[in-house]
Amino acid sequence: MSEKYGIYKPEWIDEDKKQDRKYASFVMTGIEEKDPLAHRTAEHAAAQARPPKLTVDDYVRGVLNRDRMIMSRAITMVESNAPRHFDLAQEIVQQLLPYTGKALRVGVTGVPGAGKSTLIETLGTMLCEDGHRVAVLAVDPSSSVSRGSILGDKTRMENLSKHPNAFVRPSPSGGTLGGVTRKSRETLLICEAAGYDVVLVETVGVGQSETTVRSMVDFFLAVVITGAGDDLQGLKKGIIELADAILVNKADGDNKQKALTTRAEYNQILHYLRPATEGWTSRAYTASAYTGEGVRELWQVILDFAAQMRGSGVLEERRRRQNLTWVRGMTDDYFRNLLYHNPDIMGPREEIETRVLAGSMSPTKALTEIIKVIESALKLKE
Repeated sequence: MSEKYGIYKPEWIDEDKKQDRKYASFVMTGIEEKDPLAHRTAEHAAAQARPPKLTVDDYVRGVLNRDRMIMSRAITMVESNAPRHFDLAQEIVQQLLPYTGKALRVGVTGVPGAGKSTLIETLGTMLCEDGHRVAVLAVDPSSSVSRGSILGDKTRMENLSKHPNAFVRPSPSGGTLGGVTRKSRETLLICEAAGYDVVLVETVGVGQSETTVRSMVDFFLAVVITGAGDDLQGLKKGIIELADAILVNKADGDNKQKALTTRAEYNQILHYLRPATEGWTSRAYTASAYTGEGVRELWQVILDFAAQMRGSGVLEERRRRQNLTWVRGMTDDYFRNLLYHNPDIMGPREEIETRVLAGSMSPTKALTEIIKVIESALKLKE
């Protein structure tokens, strides 16, 4: 063994091959010297790769200082379905609450293909260039099979995503403890605390998420297009009744005249519907998200709405009621999760559902049996 390097020198190495032996020793030296610390080096590299664990104060300070990385991590904490993250996320939101409420919240819905993402990118970019700080929350529908989401809005809003005054956050709608209701609301509050004065919330326009988004924004916009079959049936009546304005998009080129006709038709319908917001007359407008024509006029409509509703106190009252709706929704979600994950309820309920699937028990009878199981498990009846 070599006293200097601690490596084995075979007897068959001749003296006339000292250069070879030196080279071999040099290579082995490097290995020998680094090897005892190799695992430590790997651990150190792994530790460096992992982001440091943050406290509540770290998160709050980072969001208020507009640190985009910490802001993103705070939103990830809010979106997490892990029970261990829930309390931390709620404490973060609670401490940020005094710094929220100053942004103008706008919900955007519409049928698939109406150009919602393009409109948001055009409007958002315009506002950023005007000096506003714009946050976009794109509620991406989760798969009912895998619970995953495509989260493709950042690819559809590429230019806006790169703007220094913008923050685009696709958000999965699936999950527990409130789903879109809790996660999107709390993400909205984090964005407001970070100084974003305009928050645009996009929803898919094909389900119950419209009602949810309506309950968390100030102004609700429905985007429609022409030339897609029966134009006036493109949106459900319920969604039209929620809208503070309807925008006929893609009003450019040969389609412009059709868009004007569609606008007139929607205005006739809106005339007979109850206004979505007390004291405000909902109307239809035209614009082209592609060319930008009509987008600034649309923003002026939103500003007029905000000024009028703030002046009358309607906006403040709406937000108070939205907070109450939020609490009630989360309460319902809590009890639903409590019942579904109670081991004294899960087993019997699955057995009852199996009997329903087999056709040996009617749905009404099954409901009666499940209620008995719940009452027994929670000791609601002695």
